[in-house]
Formats: sequence, structure tokens, C-alpha cells
Amino acid sequence: MYNPIVIIFSVSLLMRLASPIKDCQIQTCNGLVIKRPFWIPGLQEPGCGSIGFNVACKENRPLIQINGTGFIIIDIFYKNASFLLAQSRVSDPNVGCVAPQRNFSVDRTPFEYGLSTTDLFFLYNCKTPYDRETYDVGCASNTTGHYSFAVFHLELLQHWNYSARSCQAPVNAAVEADDVGRLVNMTYVEILKKGFVLQWGEHDCDGCHAGYAGSRLNFGVKICIGIGAALITLIVCAIFSIYYHKFKTNHTTSSQSYSLSMSKDLEMAGVHIFHYSELEQATDHFNPKEELGDGGYGAVFKGKLKDGRDVAVKRLYEHHYRRIDQFVNEVEIVTKLRHKNLVTLYGCTTCHSRELLLIYEYIPRGTLAEHIQGERTELESDSMLMSWRCRLSVATETAGALAYLHSVGVVHRDVKTSNILIDNDFHAKLADFGLSRVIPTDTTHVSTGPQGTPGYVDPEYNELYRLTEKSDVYSFGVVLVELISSKPAIDFTRKIDEINLSSMAMKKIQDGEVGELVDPNLGFESDEKVREMILGVAELAFRCLQNRRDLRPSMEDVAIVLKDIQRMDVMDIQ
Repeated sequence: MYNPIVIIFSVSLLMRLASPIKDCQIQTCNGLVIKRPFWIPGLQEPGCGSIGFNVACKENRPLIQINGTGFIIIDIFYKNASFLLAQSRVSDPNVGCVAPQRNFSVDRTPFEYGLSTTDLFFLYNCKTPYDRETYDVGCASNTTGHYSFAVFHLELLQHWNYSARSCQAPVNAAVEADDVGRLVNMTYVEILKKGFVLQWGEHDCDGCHAGYAGSRLNFGVKICIGIGAALITLIVCAIFSIYYHKFKTNHTTSSQSYSLSMSKDLEMAGVHIFHYSELEQATDHFNPKEELGDGGYGAVFKGKLKDGRDVAVKRLYEHHYRRIDQFVNEVEIVTKLRHKNLVTLYGCTTCHSRELLLIYEYIPRGTLAEHIQGERTELESDSMLMSWRCRLSVATETAGALAYLHSVGVVHRDVKTSNILIDNDFHAKLADFGLSRVIPTDTTHVSTGPQGTPGYVDPEYNELYRLTEKSDVYSFGVVLVELISSKPAIDFTRKIDEINLSSMAMKKIQDGEVGELVDPNLGFESDEKVREMILGVAELAFRCLQNRRDLRPSMEDVAIVLKDIQRMDVMDIQ
């Protein structure tokens, strides 16, 4: 009549609840405070911490395992929900060569990279050396005549015509790159020892708050609670055994109903639902030759629909644990937006499709970054297509699009030249809303985990993790400097104090040396009107790049200033 497994489970639950438990008191390891959401097994019960936050205190060292890699916790910043850690190998005297041998990832963990955390890539046993901005890893080569080194950006290898195919597959290690200039003079071992920051989200304590620590329930009361819980468990298990078969029979139908319900909700919101097979055919089975770009959450492919429309299909990475959140967030936001300088979403697949795909209008002339950094000059017949006046027009249109977003309560959160697309008529189209957020009308900001692209991120956001419209203003200030200089936001091949473009620009503008910042091909020295406009945009960029948010203009004011600069040029021509 009774299932013996259920009885054993109930008795064990009774014994567990009736026995005294250990307090959720704060513990320390090597002077480091360990408290919720972290916990130390053996000293604290699992309920005193969260899954994935269990810490081992071995040889007076606080250790944590993340996706199979061991780390030492250097410090925990509970106020900012972040912690500093370093690979345990780097401090182990028994490890001769501390170069990492396996890739590190925070996928399927409760953690995210900190704002300044990035990857250092290690390439082993390369057949040819690489003599530019790298860190020597001689100890890792196991063959005479081969080379091993570390580099921050793999794309720099291609930029300098170096083939990484002559090396073993790259291995990544998370590092902190908040002060890139200082890292240039460090060894890779020193960089690894410096550690890196991970961020976690909010976690409920479920009874392990300070008031609970040290207090105990009366033992007799706990017995009553245990008996009651065991009886409830027996009843629940009995009900479960009755309905299990029925549930199993109807499960497939329920899943299909949910999928159909979601599809209907999307269609009611004006989103066209595409079938995966249709998009697979449109992109020639996601042919690598049709890939338009690659971002943090997915790759984008060019495709052609049966109705003749050219489209850009955004394919979210399967291995990224946040891909569904990004997918839903982007669909929800973009479907509400209507502006001539924002890319148009044609539709998407559903969460129950084989893959998560977003289908956008195809913008033929690539990204603004490609144009101003000279990557498309070989493709275009007119080398002056990105003249100063064209750049100013793109800046004005992008500012208008951002001002519109802010007027409807949306913060883009990832404004950069590679997210500004150029159409056939050289008009701007702002794209990529995967990181965008809606700020409620009754609040001034939202608190978020660190996100964004190095070189564009609001420095005040790095301290407070408070996202506001002024975060976009700062990023747009970097875009303005890129338009003036034709230089990328971050470039490790530049001088140490000029690696970060925003820092270099602030110093040049403040010292009255704008001419040293400007791309010489824009006519700054030869055209007085161009010179006047560039100086006006440089001054605007300086205002946008202020460290304090309250000193930056609104995006609406930025758009107005850029339009005024354009009008001055038109009036002068007439």
C-alpha cells in the first residue's frame, strides 16, 4: 500500500528537522568574512548560503570551485555584490608553470564578469613567433623551436596578418583590465596574481539573516514541525502517485499548448513568427561566408527570405546561459520602438524553436566602425564617402535615435560604433538591443550587474552599478571622439597613456591640442568651416565624457547641439 521509498524519505526528513542544526553564524577564513550568499560546508548548513557559493577553507585559504577551476578568494565586496579572486595555481609553489591549460567560463553559474574583467588568451606551441603586444609564456612550450605567448585581443593577430592556426587552440583566462597601461609593464604571472572581479545577482537568505544567526528553536517545537512536515510529505507523495500517470500522458500536449500560447502572444504584439527551417534555408544553413559579425551573445548572418527581402539573422549562442533572457528582452523592447534611425525587427523564432533567432532588416554598408577605421575602403569606390560632413550627419541621426529611446524610457546600454549601421544612403541605423533596459517612469535609475563594452562604459556605472540615460551619453561621447579621430576606443598598440581613447581625448581637448587628435584626412587644417565644426563636436564630446553624470548633457541637448552645428555649415554654404 505504501511505497517504501516514500516512507524512508519521510523518516529521514523527520530526523533531519527534529535534530539540532548548526547556526548560520558568520565565519572567517584567513580574516575574510564568509556570510550569505557564501557559506562553508561543515561549519554552516547549506541553507545558510546559495548554490555555487560554497567555500572551502583549506590551509587558511578561502577556495571556491567555478566550472571545474579552483580559485582563491582575495576579497568579497558584499555591498556591490562582487568578489575578487585569482586562480589557485598562481600561488601554489608546487606548480612550475602557472599558464592556464583549460578555458574558463561563467556559463551556467550565478556569476558574471565584472565591468573591467576581460580575457587574456594563451596560445601554445606556435610555429612562428609574434613580436607585437604579447606576454611571453616560454615555460609552456613543449617543443623546441615553438613559441607560446598571451594576448588580450585575438583580433589583433589577424590585424597584423598573424595566423593563429599555427598554434594550438587558444585558452582564455579571466583577468582584470581596469588599468591597461599598467598591465603592459607586467608579466602574465603578475596579471593572473592580480586577480579579477565576478559579480553576482540578488539572493534571498531564507531564514539565515543576522537575527536568525545564533538563535534556536525549542527542540520540542522542532519535533512537532518535523512530524507535521513528514505527514504533509506523505500526503503530497500519495497525491503525486495518483496524478503522475495522468500528468505524463498530458505533458506533451501541455508543452505544445505553451509554445502555441507564446507564439500567439508574440503575434498579438505585432511580431512575425518565423520557422527555423525557413531561416536555415535563407542563410544557406548559416554559411560562415554569410556571417556579418560576431558579438557577445551571438553571430549575425545575411539571408534572403522567400519574398525577396534581404535580412540579418541574429543567432544567439546555444552555450550562453543568459541567451533566453537576452532574446526575450530584445524582442520586448524592439517591438515597441518606431524610429527611422533604428533597425527594424521583422520577427523571430519562439523559445521552443530549435534555435533562438532574431530577424532584422539588412543594412548593406556595414558598421560605422568599419568605415571610420578604414576597413571598408577597399569595398567602396569613393574613398571620401565618410567625409567629415557625412560623419557629422551620422552622429546627428544617432543622437536623435538615442534621444527618442530615452523619451520612451529605454536605455540602450551598448552604444558604440560597431552597433551603428550605415544604409545605402549613408543614414545611421542604431542596432543591437540585447543589453537595453527600460527604466520605469517613477525611478531615476535601475541597478544592474556590470555590462557593456570596454572603452565605452560610464566610469560612474563602474562604481555604483546604477544605469541611467547619462550612461548612454558617455558612450556616445566616445563615438564622437572616434568620428573625429578615426581611432578605436581601445587599442593596445598605442602608447600606454593613450590606450583608452576617452582618456586621451579628454587630455588633448583640455590642453587645447584637438588638432593632434583629429584624423588628418578630414580637412581640419585646410577647411576653416570643417575646423570650426570639429572643434564644436570636440567640445560636445568633452561634456559627454565627464566622470560625474550630473555634469553631462541630456541626449536631447546633444542632438540639438549637433543639429545647430549642421545648420551653421548649411547657412555658410548658402
